Amino acid sequence: MNDSNPIETERASATPPRTTRRMRLRRQRTKDRASAVRALPTLLTLGNLMCGFAAIHYVAKPIEPTTIFGWNTLTVAGTLIFLGMFFDGIDGFAARLTRSASSFGAQLDSLADVVTFGVAPAFMMLRLVSHYYGPSNYTGILGPDADSIYVKLVWIIAAFYVCCTALRLARFNVEIGSPKEEDHRWFAGLPSPGAGGTVASLIILHQHMLFIDYKEAAPDSFERASSLVIPLVTLACGIGMVSRLRYAHLVNRYLKGRKDFAFAVRLVLPIACALVWFHPTMAAVFTIYALSGPIGALMHRRPVATPTLPS
Repeated sequence: MNDSNPIETERASATPPRTTRRMRLRRQRTKDRASAVRALPTLLTLGNLMCGFAAIHYVAKPIEPTTIFGWNTLTVAGTLIFLGMFFDGIDGFAARLTRSASSFGAQLDSLADVVTFGVAPAFMMLRLVSHYYGPSNYTGILGPDADSIYVKLVWIIAAFYVCCTALRLARFNVEIGSPKEEDHRWFAGLPSPGAGGTVASLIILHQHMLFIDYKEAAPDSFERASSLVIPLVTLACGIGMVSRLRYAHLVNRYLKGRKDFAFAVRLVLPIACALVWFHPTMAAVFTIYALSGPIGALMHRRPVATPTLPS
């Protein structure tokens, strides 16, 4: 026997009251906001990729002043690489903060890094060499079809650097362990942002000295020496990326946790130098970091253990 009231049953099956509809709308809005927050790390990674693409765009142009603060094209390209480095640094933090870290994000991050810290710095180096070793009034980028053996070697170095960047990032994705910070205090091999930053900072310093210090009247020895040294630095950075040398994860190892007063002094000193001598300080910081791996290996003489790759 059913003792339910037919009138009450009809009311229950009627259209939900306003409060129920409001609760559903609030839940939907909460879901939409959560989806937007989870998309933030991906957008930051794509910002890194766009910086690399824009850097290549400016490198493809002849070395000349632009409408961006009056900087020349190579300086703008190098600055875009640094901006990409900023996006690359905060996208992982945003992923951990929003609890949206995933394998998809890691793979996308590596693809963006290949462009920003691999292809763009290599093209910057080729543009610099093409400017000084190309024919008169030459506006292109020299390649393997050039008449000069030196230019052919430089192109091979650039291609080698790009390949090393891709290998470095692929190896990192395979060997990466848990997402815990204590498992990411050291890198095996020079990180691609460190390699790209080293090449870009030296080229920016070169352009600053040429157009500001020498006012485009640099001696021939300066131009020739820079066209020789920077390709060698690019080659060394490529080798460093595929090496097993240990490099510190600067954020996880030095910038997190409680620090003493001496650490604050050591941190303020390079910042103060950068405010006064920005270009030399940036070049010095990246060069010192790139050299920290081989110097540490020589001082401590302890090789990095080669991890077992998953099948």
